[in-house]
Amino acid sequence: MLTNEFRIAKVQKTLQWFEQDIPLLHMRVKELSKERQDSAKKFAAAMIEQTRAELKKLLQQRPNDQNDPSEAPCEPAD
Repeated sequence: MLTNEFRIAKVQKTLQWFEQDIPLLHMRVKELSKERQDSAKKFAAAMIEQTRAELKKLLQQRPNDQNDPSEAPCEPAD
């Protein structure tokens, strides 16, 4: 079973890939009709929004007991 952190990393990577692909998408569709260009761009925007929502959901599902790296570690009990 995949851990939550692995899923978060995977979704972050996918989101980054989608966002970086936007300029290339514009180049790929520039010879299409205006309607098809708009359709492709709307689809890409919807995929990005869906991926962002998934990432937000996964981040909210993180266990609250995870240590914040900026916090000092707990002292062991005697």
